[in-house]
Amino acid sequence: MSAQILDGKALAQKIKLEIATQVKSLGRQPGLGTILVGDDPGSVSYVAGKHRDCAEVGIASIRIDLPANSSEVEILQAVAQLNKEANCTGFIVQLPLPKGVDAHKVLTSVDPAKDADGLHPTNLGNLVLDKPSITPCTPKAILALLTEYKIDLVGKSVLIIGRGTTVGRPLSILLSQKATNATVTLAHTATKNLTELMKSTDVIIAAIGKSHFIKPEMIKNGAVVI
Repeated sequence: MSAQILDGKALAQKIKLEIATQVKSLGRQPGLGTILVGDDPGSVSYVAGKHRDCAEVGIASIRIDLPANSSEVEILQAVAQLNKEANCTGFIVQLPLPKGVDAHKVLTSVDPAKDADGLHPTNLGNLVLDKPSITPCTPKAILALLTEYKIDLVGKSVLIIGRGTTVGRPLSILLSQKATNATVTLAHTATKNLTELMKSTDVIIAAIGKSHFIKPEMIKNGAVVI
């Protein structure tokens, strides 16, 4: 049996067309803001991609780029600026932040209603409580990909490798909710029997920021890998 590729790029384009239609019907133009501190290549590329996406679907974009040596106070001032900016309906603070900056303090200062990444404690708490909220974007995208390809997760074993607050932990909560009903195991760097777990699970999601970590011999036939 040949493998089936879950085409994330094709799904992204489909969703962009849907969003463009929704934006036109709003009666006002929404605006996405970004706060980027420093010039980390990965972060620069990610933020640039968000603004390209905005242009494609008709969302205004607001950029605040700060130097790497910006103080915590200066970053908090940028957050306050976007909290007050009427044309900014949501924004992200690109992580990681420079050493010495309290990321939790910065994220907590974001208006929960404008928290586009869903990382404010209020939104993460609502996710835990299974209440309507802003869902972290990458976990939501992974669920959308699984749904698009009609991969039934009810009762299935799902192994998430990575416990970060942006992907692993919120994804484990999202997939274990009654709406999805998966049986989730959250693994990490201290997991001793990781290979054994991978060989016995139905769905494997790698969220550790390391490419080619999973090898074919580590997974069982018919397993889904993201």
